[in-house]
Amino acid sequence: MSTSIPIDPETAQRATPSFGKATRETASGADSSAVDPGALDDDGPLTQLHPNYKLMLRIKAIIFALVLVVAAIVIDSQLGAEFGTPVGVVSAVVALLGLFFVIRLPTARYNARGYQLGIDRLRVVRGVLWHSDTVVPFGRVQHIDVDQGPVERALDIATMTLHTAGSHNASVSLPGLGHSRATEMRETIRAHIRRESL
Repeated sequence: MSTSIPIDPETAQRATPSFGKATRETASGADSSAVDPGALDDDGPLTQLHPNYKLMLRIKAIIFALVLVVAAIVIDSQLGAEFGTPVGVVSAVVALLGLFFVIRLPTARYNARGYQLGIDRLRVVRGVLWHSDTVVPFGRVQHIDVDQGPVERALDIATMTLHTAGSHNASVSLPGLGHSRATEMRETIRAHIRRESL
């Protein structure tokens, strides 16, 4: 399910771009907290994503781990038949790697994500190994999508995507929002843009 809200292009043209550092990238979500009337604080606390997003990450990790284990079993059997290597060596290593993917990685990815919603911009932080911190000024936004896949619908979460003017970070996605929170944030951003266009 996808909801796309067009924004008056003239609004985006009047706005001044305000991107962060080259390593910054906006992508965050949350299910609580009102709009902060003050400026964004780079050292301030981030709003966490919906708890069900961690469950979705774990489901994806389980599927990925199962694929790896099946592939390892096939490789194990072929190596045993051709070279006489002990059966289960590759499978054991891959199984341990799969456990890491399922147990630790989803939590680490979830904890590394967050966002700050300011009065005129959205800051999104993500990344475990490669950290990304993006700020999107609302004046740059041209339209907003709120999307849900089958798993997201079952977990009542959604991904909000902000499409902006320009080529750098033209589309910024914020997964893991509660569906009601995603639509609320969309309307908040639309209201700001309408006020600025008057």
